Amino acid sequence: MGQSNKSNKQVISISSREASLRRKVRRQLRSLGFYRSADGTLEIDGHDKDLVRSFHSPQRTERLSASSNFLIRRAEALLPHFASGQEVSPDAIRPKLERVYAGTWQGDLFRLAALTWSVPVSNGFGRRLRYVVWDAHNDKLLGLIAIGDPVFNLSVRDTLIEWGVDDRRERLVNVMDAYILGALPPYNALLGGKMVACLIRSREVYNEFSRTYGNTSGIISGKAKKARLLAVTTSSSMGRSSVYNRLKLGGVRYFEPIGYTRGWGHFHISDNLFLELRGYLRSIGHQYADQHRFGQGPNWRLRTTRAALKALGFRGDLLRHGVRRQVFICNLASNAATILRNGKGRPDLSALLTAQQVADLALERWILPRARRRPDYRLWNRSEVLRLLSDPVVNQSAHLACRIESQALAN
Repeated sequence: MGQSNKSNKQVISISSREASLRRKVRRQLRSLGFYRSADGTLEIDGHDKDLVRSFHSPQRTERLSASSNFLIRRAEALLPHFASGQEVSPDAIRPKLERVYAGTWQGDLFRLAALTWSVPVSNGFGRRLRYVVWDAHNDKLLGLIAIGDPVFNLSVRDTLIEWGVDDRRERLVNVMDAYILGALPPYNALLGGKMVACLIRSREVYNEFSRTYGNTSGIISGKAKKARLLAVTTSSSMGRSSVYNRLKLGGVRYFEPIGYTRGWGHFHISDNLFLELRGYLRSIGHQYADQHRFGQGPNWRLRTTRAALKALGFRGDLLRHGVRRQVFICNLASNAATILRNGKGRPDLSALLTAQQVADLALERWILPRARRRPDYRLWNRSEVLRLLSDPVVNQSAHLACRIESQALAN
């Protein structure tokens, strides 16, 4: 009898938890403006950049709130590494790549700078190379670069390369995905984002990858392979990209558009809600709850969310948010496509430049003309970084920014 009562209470507890989670999922989607169309699919009106930012606002709110102690503790000391406009000399910009490692002050700087992005950025999966990009002329932070393991299934990439499943499993080790790529103010006002994007295709990045991952195993097959960084993919969080399109220097295309994603993903599921969904899977003994080790890649969160929603009785298309991202590929080797397609050949690196050579071309192509046309970059003050770290939706965020700024001014 006692055992029966205990079992009944457990069933009621799980049922109550499921009902609560279903309500939270529906509330989350309604708050972002999603609705069900006549045929039952998930719809939303419009896809402009402001709308995309609003989609990501709850997740950004959560991440800023979760980082409040870090910001109070570290922002004051790290703020001087950001440039004010008066400290930037466009004709003297000299980008320098510095590899970032966990547990270092550069790692803290990378984290702080990434928190200024209007769209929350991933932490990356599996293999990772992270860089802070310095302007060696004034020792100020110019931008951020981070590449990590790519998703296993990306139809526009696989169609372009002409990969079958076995080909992809064998040679995906030679591809990475840029999940953070951009310039910080005031360099972004000078089209510095284009320069930073082009730095992906540099000798420094290629060589660093070879040193770090050249003798590791494949992320899917587990077999020992001589990995070479032949290509890097990236996608625009804002639909069609104004940064990566027509990105060409010295007659070489640095990123080429290859299509759009299908509009599936999990960004409309907030971090906190995802943790609850994951906890629910754990409570029912589902394998995906803790299946996120190295090699399982960025698809894990998508699979986990889908499994939880299915277990809660939702339709399988609830993760189809409809926001299609433009996908780009950067070939570091001139014959990258051929090697990726058939697995044969030596990388042709004859057109691969150093970071400084890339920067020199970018200065003449974008930076200097922009500086002449738009000199207002000089008005930027590094203290405005603190404004980028506040969000009107974040509880006490304005108070947080004031506390950081007050500490900085007091010293």
